Amino acid sequence: MRHNFFRASDYRVARRASLIAFLTLISFMALAVTLAQLTAPPQDSPVPLHAGAGTRGRLVSADGQILAGGPLQRRQYPQGTVAAQLVGFVGAAGGLEGLERVYDAQLQRGETLNLTLDTRVQAAVEQILADAVARTDAQYATAIVMETRTGDIKAMASTPGFDANAWRGASPDRWRNRAALDEYEPGSVVKALTVAALLNEGRTTPDTVYDTPMWRRYAGATINDIVGHPKRLKTRQILRYSSNVGMTRLVEDVPPAVLHRYFTAYGFGQPGPLALPSGDGLLLEAEDWGALSQATMSFGQGMTVTTLQLVAAFNVIANNGLYVSPQLILGKRPQARRVLSTATAASMREMLHSVIDEGIQSRAELPGYHVGGKTGTAQVVVDGRYSSQVFSSTFAGFVPADQPLFTVAVMVRGAKREYQGSQVAAPIFRDATATLLSLQGIPPRVERPRAQQRDKEE
Repeated sequence: MRHNFFRASDYRVARRASLIAFLTLISFMALAVTLAQLTAPPQDSPVPLHAGAGTRGRLVSADGQILAGGPLQRRQYPQGTVAAQLVGFVGAAGGLEGLERVYDAQLQRGETLNLTLDTRVQAAVEQILADAVARTDAQYATAIVMETRTGDIKAMASTPGFDANAWRGASPDRWRNRAALDEYEPGSVVKALTVAALLNEGRTTPDTVYDTPMWRRYAGATINDIVGHPKRLKTRQILRYSSNVGMTRLVEDVPPAVLHRYFTAYGFGQPGPLALPSGDGLLLEAEDWGALSQATMSFGQGMTVTTLQLVAAFNVIANNGLYVSPQLILGKRPQARRVLSTATAASMREMLHSVIDEGIQSRAELPGYHVGGKTGTAQVVVDGRYSSQVFSSTFAGFVPADQPLFTVAVMVRGAKREYQGSQVAAPIFRDATATLLSLQGIPPRVERPRAQQRDKEE
């Protein structure tokens, strides 16, 4: 006989216990959701940049400002437009542009990258470039500020830019880090580097005199000068008047391999010196140089560079003849190589200081301060021909002139007004160095009244 030991009262007790357990579970889940809502940020608010485990690594400037922070899905760029092309941005799977892309693996592991950038300098340079582009109706402009001894990049700016927090709304050409990517013929700024090479080789001296008419037939072409000058010029005056004819005199008996070796040592035609997408520039092999191509390359035509390459090359003169590789990661030791002798570099600094003080002093330097540098103005190739209306306007220089702390290179593309390098690029250099001198607390020197200047140079 089968006995049934389950009573109705037992059934009611079991059912009540199950119900209590279910209600307890629901209550616990509701409490968990409430706690999550209280601790999570609202959907329209920034994610705290100190968020915990699983957060993508941050990008931090040398002056302690956060350039990028927060997890991948909610990445934030507190500085907005400042250094946006360099910093870049992320997508759903990782970095898409700039440092966010280059260092994606480290950032995904939560590593913080401390950069050499100074946001105060970066923001100032970006504003100076934007003002110049607006004033001259230029297409775009770039500038790089580099610490002379260490190679640390303090600013790498391209204008116009975009807000990294709203990158989807900006056209892709504004994402472009033009300071590292864009290649252009630099023009007469290269004359300083050519003269430095020839001085170093003992093929000229600062006071060697050359016949320099305003035009000359050379290697089947007519070479012209723009700025009026005496019929005979010393080497230092060839730089002062930016004489193309003078440059043909300097290089006409020089084997192409000599100048090619120096241009290569300056970093021209070589892969970019930073772990960034960057242009290599164009530098023909020495065996492909003819007399005319060597002459034109000596004054910056027939070759291309980037602003990053230009600032590193000009820094050789500022840095006692040593090339140091530009750096973006704080504390990283730069690679260094000797290109010029210390004596050659010192001689070039003196000559380039004279180029400014005797030519475009008010446009390139502030009262009470001394700088050295060289301008350039190069026609841009449009539809296979050199345009008479589109120019690359350049300036490269250093400050202070006697013991440089910073080297700066500037390029403005397509200015419709005031397109000469002395008119648009040199004032950008002057205003950028004003920020540097202020931050360094360097007082001006007491100067005698300035002599009247011609303010004429390319």
